[in-house]
Amino acid sequence: MEQLVGVIAKALVDHPEDVRVSVVEKENLIVYELTVHPDDVGKVIGKQGRIAKALRTVVTSAAVKMDKRVTVDIIS
Repeated sequence: MEQLVGVIAKALVDHPEDVRVSVVEKENLIVYELTVHPDDVGKVIGKQGRIAKALRTVVTSAAVKMDKRVTVDIIS
């Protein structure tokens, strides 16, 4: 799942070498923290958050079998 977030993010940005994905696990929640270059934050979020919402939807759909809640946080 971590690789999925990284691959999608790298396809969206101008500085793919600065893309980092870290995982924070809690009881029944997994948070993927996506860190990108400051110039690329707008590209990952998109107009009115559309790209960020789509990324979260893909990750949530892929995590259905894990029986845990999954979310993606974008950190500049």
